[in-house]
Amino acid sequence: MSRLPNLVRPVRSLLGSRSGSTAVAPIVTSDSFKKSLLNINPTEVTRLDNGLMVCSEYIDTPTATVGMWINAGTRWENDHNNGVAHFLEHLVFKGTSNRSQHDLELEVENMGAHLNAYTSREQTVYYAKCFAKDVDRSMDILADILQNPKLDEGAIDREKHVILREAQEVETNLQEVIFDHLHAIAYQGTPLSYNILGPTHNIKTMTRDMLQDYITKHYQPNQIYLSAAGGVDHAELVKLAEKHFGGMQNGAVTSDVEYSPARYTGSLMNYRDDAIGLAHVALAVEGASWTNPDYFALMIANTLVGSWSRAQGGGKTMPSKLARKMYEQGKPQSYMSFNTCYKDTGLWGAYGVCERQDDAVRIFCDTIQGEWRRLFRAVSPGEVQRAKNMLKTMMLSQCDGTTAVCEDIGRQMLTYGRRIPLAEIDARIEAVTPSVLKRVMGEYVYDRDPVVVGLGSTEGLPDYGLLKSQMSSPLD
Repeated sequence: MSRLPNLVRPVRSLLGSRSGSTAVAPIVTSDSFKKSLLNINPTEVTRLDNGLMVCSEYIDTPTATVGMWINAGTRWENDHNNGVAHFLEHLVFKGTSNRSQHDLELEVENMGAHLNAYTSREQTVYYAKCFAKDVDRSMDILADILQNPKLDEGAIDREKHVILREAQEVETNLQEVIFDHLHAIAYQGTPLSYNILGPTHNIKTMTRDMLQDYITKHYQPNQIYLSAAGGVDHAELVKLAEKHFGGMQNGAVTSDVEYSPARYTGSLMNYRDDAIGLAHVALAVEGASWTNPDYFALMIANTLVGSWSRAQGGGKTMPSKLARKMYEQGKPQSYMSFNTCYKDTGLWGAYGVCERQDDAVRIFCDTIQGEWRRLFRAVSPGEVQRAKNMLKTMMLSQCDGTTAVCEDIGRQMLTYGRRIPLAEIDARIEAVTPSVLKRVMGEYVYDRDPVVVGLGSTEGLPDYGLLKSQMSSPLD
């Protein structure tokens, strides 16, 4: 069976009429819905002479969000400087050569703006939400903190204590701990295994030279996307980008060629601590990258697995068969499916919290793996269509507001090199049929080596050999 077209290229055949195409499943959405997707303002893109990309979508609103999406994150670090990207994200707000920390905070507050940043394994983001009339001032602040950070030695020492406290807080969030361990063993020996905050030793020994070296190597204009959404004219935005970022120069080395390729390893880590009182368990397989044509099929499979929590109730009426089954068993307190994507790999799986019972963890693992096998063998067309409708709703809701749209533009430009129109996303989702889903589950999940992490009261966690055999059990 042929694959879906790659996501980095527009798929015009999927957007044509149904009468002349065999790639699209029967469309059940209304014509008005499809027309509304086509009527959304396009994303305009302009490349500056230094390589910086300016991307924007006009939305008729008095506010705007503008930000810098940088092709750099934990994946570009090494054992010696792991944590530097996150450390730098903290430090740029502590003052520049033009503004003290107090001046910076006062200017943002007087505008009524909101300035924020975050670091992930593959990107670093700085953005401002403001009135449309203040976009120029917001871009001036963003340009200043990116190009002229003071990196004061005293601020560096103070921030070490702040980040160490943040690391302690993260350790109390067992869901974050589980996913850090999941990456650590799934991508062992590669930078994707690194913790975003970095180890305690690296935080304590971070220096100004390490931070400046990271800026020089990775904060280059050909690795930056300036994204904006709201009441912003694109032509005016390009002029402002030239004004504030046109002087940036590229170095000899670009971060696009420096990161190590991913290497997935099926494995298990079980950290038993009965004092925790609950068992936290994550099971996953290697999924697809952002640009893989199977991305949307895995997202639909992810939607079919679904999520459930006792705190929310409604178990009998959940659309997911697995959620209803979990409710009837009463074993897990909650569970959720996930699909985490990167440039050349991904993790697709489920995470659950079980009570301290001898068989609770085993039943949870058996039930999850049984559902994965069912999706490979016997998923119905009705289930697939319902999951497609739910996925569309979720994706559309994630583009509500200037900040959400700005985030979507920046992320897609980094990962795909273009903004995928909503009409194309709709067509790609509709192109996933039960047969496509069966092929994808067979290729990525069925009889594949899982990666498993257990934390807490995990005495009942099955051994790896049994979990591996259950990936292809014929007894369903």
